[in-house]
Amino acid sequence: MTLQSIFKKGLFVVLFFLYLGSTKAQQHPMYSQYMFNMLNINPAFAGSAGVAQVTTLYRNQWIDMPGAPQNTSVTFDMPVDEKKIGFGVQLFDERLGIERSTGFNLIYAFKIPVSERGTLSMGLQAGILNYRANYTNVVTFQGNDPAFYQNINGILPSAAAGIFYNTDKFYIGFSTPALLKTKISNQGVADVSSATGTDLHLFLSSGYNFDLSENVVLKPSFLVKAVSGAPLEYDLNLNVWMQNIFGVGISYRTGDAIVGIAQLKLGERLNFGYAYDKTFTNLGSYSRGSHELMLRLEIGRHTENVSSIRYN
Repeated sequence: MTLQSIFKKGLFVVLFFLYLGSTKAQQHPMYSQYMFNMLNINPAFAGSAGVAQVTTLYRNQWIDMPGAPQNTSVTFDMPVDEKKIGFGVQLFDERLGIERSTGFNLIYAFKIPVSERGTLSMGLQAGILNYRANYTNVVTFQGNDPAFYQNINGILPSAAAGIFYNTDKFYIGFSTPALLKTKISNQGVADVSSATGTDLHLFLSSGYNFDLSENVVLKPSFLVKAVSGAPLEYDLNLNVWMQNIFGVGISYRTGDAIVGIAQLKLGERLNFGYAYDKTFTNLGSYSRGSHELMLRLEIGRHTENVSSIRYN
């Protein structure tokens, strides 16, 4: 075993236990291509695209780091009742080291037209997840550690809420992805309570589409993430969509990474996206960055009288 591989494993152990401490505050998995399907950060987005759509996101983080995070999300959302209501379903699988969470969410959004092209949506999300932590698989520097004698496996509830306003060119949203504070005991018993102001994660997102010409659209956007005890984190994004076929972009995540994004329209209703994160933290010396894939299929056609946010 090389010195570098030993360092990687040691570094991961440190990061893993720092992460375990943060999960008490309901850490929410983030995707670099969130702006192309905001259902992952705001339930009020459900139905805002104006058509039914299925979106898959897969993120493989910190390549070459043992036990690094891997997140998968599959969402379906659609407008119903003459587009006055949005409905959505999300399936997810999140892995980090010995931890794994798998579950689903049901999403409901109520929509109110506030102008000729503007719509205000209010959304709620509820679901369940299976949380597992295989502590017996942990290799420690000192054997027979009682903290790793028993695995954890249990079911937890989840809830989220948000508001979202959009026109065909502009959107702004505010949400919290975890309304519940949850944890599981060593006996698999769930402890659930309402998240207070100090526990809540808060997201503010916004973006605008500028038509530079008939074939070129400039799409700046941002996401602000806030949680008690941590500095504000910003995602600043700039994407350019060309000929309604191909898009490229760049993002800056404060204190973390630079992200390159590319999108390709594979057909009238199918879009493929790829993002590469290059961290500028100390992890950059021991990881080949993070890869993220997106595939979105639209079902149905857009109508001119629907104020849907067409980000791509």
